[in-house]
Amino acid sequence: MKRYFFVCSILLLVSILAACQSTPANHWEKIQREGTIIIGTSADYPPFEYVDENGEFAGFDVDVMKELAARLDLELEIIDMPFDSLIAAVRTGKIDIAVAAFNYSEERDISVDFTEAYHYQENGFLVSTDFLGTIDDPEDVANYKLGVQTGSVADVWATEMLVNNGMMDDGNLFRYERVDQAGLDVLNGRIEILMADYYPLLTLEQESTALKIIYHGEVAAGPMMMIIPDNDVETKAEIDAMIDEMISDGFIDSTATAHFSVIK
Repeated sequence: MKRYFFVCSILLLVSILAACQSTPANHWEKIQREGTIIIGTSADYPPFEYVDENGEFAGFDVDVMKELAARLDLELEIIDMPFDSLIAAVRTGKIDIAVAAFNYSEERDISVDFTEAYHYQENGFLVSTDFLGTIDDPEDVANYKLGVQTGSVADVWATEMLVNNGMMDDGNLFRYERVDQAGLDVLNGRIEILMADYYPLLTLEQESTALKIIYHGEVAAGPMMMIIPDNDVETKAEIDAMIDEMISDGFIDSTATAHFSVIK
């Protein structure tokens, strides 16, 4: 009987040790063990991320994602979802990181962390060609019906700077899940101005002779960063190292040129 309990105890100990060894020490170790990095994006934002005519993910951010995974020796899985659900998906572990032309904001920094910057962008204001107003300063858009993408830094800027400061009526701020939807509403007159990142607006302008950009500059945009789980120091260190490498060896610049020069 003693021998029986001794054997059972040994088996139990082995099981416990095996279980401990199979549990990753942190998020980055989990990614490595699985051999796949799951990246979330919102593929409705050309030229950064979109679905091409062949049904494949394409764009500047997508090429950066692919190169990042390759340099980390990981398989890449891309999950497409609405932009305003990406941060929650990182927080809940549905995705490992989010890459979708994100800019830093204090509100986002409360619940997630950011990688090093990998590119830079400006904002723009898009109107129809029959728009008769003038925008000499970004705050001038408070006088018009303004569209923004929900959860974007443009949304935060318009809410905090214009609505909360009493410069704009909340009823004149229209929030959209997709920027292309907002572009259609500029065309049909539901809104007068669309605020978004400059290059996506250039894409819309290029696709329609009835649209034009009347202002661009750094309003709420700036350095682009990837979103990672809060306090995930291991994942941040690994991805930051690869971002630095891609910048140093010219990959980022050459990829940006390939995607952005054709729409300038």
